[in-house]
Amino acid sequence: MNLYREAGSTADGPFSLVVTPESAQWGHTGLRVLELEGTETVTTGDSEALVLPLSGSCEVRVDGEAFRLAGRSGVFASTTDFAYLPRDAEATITGTGRFALPAAKTAKRLPARYGPAAAVPVELRGAGNCSRQVNNYCLPHTFDADQLLVCEVLTPGGNWSSYPPHKHDQARDGESELEEIYYFEVADGPAGPGMGYQRVYGTDDRPIDVFAEVRTGDVVLIPHGWHGPSMAAPGYDLYYLNVMAGPGQERAWLICDDPAHAWIRQTWESQDVDPRLPFGNTR
Repeated sequence: MNLYREAGSTADGPFSLVVTPESAQWGHTGLRVLELEGTETVTTGDSEALVLPLSGSCEVRVDGEAFRLAGRSGVFASTTDFAYLPRDAEATITGTGRFALPAAKTAKRLPARYGPAAAVPVELRGAGNCSRQVNNYCLPHTFDADQLLVCEVLTPGGNWSSYPPHKHDQARDGESELEEIYYFEVADGPAGPGMGYQRVYGTDDRPIDVFAEVRTGDVVLIPHGWHGPSMAAPGYDLYYLNVMAGPGQERAWLICDDPAHAWIRQTWESQDVDPRLPFGNTR
């Protein structure tokens, strides 16, 4: 299974990125990135989805509703408003920019809705060089969906996030079973595009091994195993969009730290949050 997919390698028509449950060889989670200048019609099929601006703005028409998304100039500039698309829907998107469409298979059809940027909880997590910002768009405590879980993480250059490494691949007390997609964007430096790094590793029973240099537009698929750290190279701020879904009836994000590295959390108590956070205007 190819778990690292380079920018452009899955492009299809107006989509610069297409990951479906079928192409990922798993059961539930997908992501498309729409490069838009004008109008495109998208269908959701058997999945619920968001229209989440990465850059630019648009109008979304679906199920007789019209949602104007003010969007943002880029992922480091601010949080953004977004639209929820139900399964079995056809949506018309008109505007200019780059738009993520994270998706999760579902048997339930919920109504189309608008998510205002001002209602997106912004969390500063970790401390010291483990400081990062988490924008919690579509989680159980922030926005109603049936299966879809979506957040984005912004990490200042030189810091580590998704750390300590953690997993969510077993349905048990304190852990949920979820597939996950990491979609990356990296800030430019004075000489051009930046890069970061992503680690994924498994257990003796379920081996997996990824250590990838990531750049804007790349994705890493995580069917199981410990994932982290996500490393922002010095000088290059790192962004990633997390999309998760799984087979459980309860929509929950419950993680288990790698016991070898869980002690790292205790060190944050004596450190300050990186003063470079939060990024931009979090509204």
